[in-house]
Amino acid sequence: MSELRAIIFDFDGVIADTEPLHFAALRQVLAGIDIALTETEYYTDYLGFDDRGCFLAALKSHQRQASADLLAELMDRKAQAYLSAVKEQLAIFPGVRELVQEAAARYPLAIASGALRNEIELILEAAGLRKAFLHITSAEDVTRGKPAPEPFLRAMAGLNRQPAQPALTPDDCLVIEDSLPGIRAARAAGMKVLAVANTHTVQDLGEADAITHSLADTRLADLRARLWAPQGRA
Repeated sequence: MSELRAIIFDFDGVIADTEPLHFAALRQVLAGIDIALTETEYYTDYLGFDDRGCFLAALKSHQRQASADLLAELMDRKAQAYLSAVKEQLAIFPGVRELVQEAAARYPLAIASGALRNEIELILEAAGLRKAFLHITSAEDVTRGKPAPEPFLRAMAGLNRQPAQPALTPDDCLVIEDSLPGIRAARAAGMKVLAVANTHTVQDLGEADAITHSLADTRLADLRARLWAPQGRA
């Protein structure tokens, strides 16, 4: 019988309140090639994708060619703009520090994110949370980002490489996500999903196994009892 044995966190929109910074940087870079991006479009159509996926979607929707050189240039510009903004403001969602510290004392933790590794490392170090995570899967580590399951399967494989770690299966893993592509990726990986309504409404997150308004309200014991109960979902 499966049980809760590991937790995999998304990063942007779950741990760090960085989506407004991603939007601003993406909008700035797209404006440089005469593509306008509204806030509504970003949160409806782009949230959950990595930078490459965002630029591919924007170029396709405006009937632009997406050459490898152009994509690389746009992604580099966006990364620079985003890192500049992050250094000016660091925002961690309420309850994150407490939940991560509680969870790390009982379970191996990983991150599976469409963000770049240096972005993740920078914020985790500044927040004092880096040591809590045994593994990070970032945008550079996958060939197919969310909603494909690869990020979460890679994160689980990374945890399985830890010393003295009994082999995990997808049934043992809880994913914490905030976007629909992320929820679908986790479910495609065979993992249970807690959705946190930081960037979407509760109504938009119905495909998750459980939903919370905030990680400050989340109790791991309650989740374990609900999602891993012998009779199935409570």
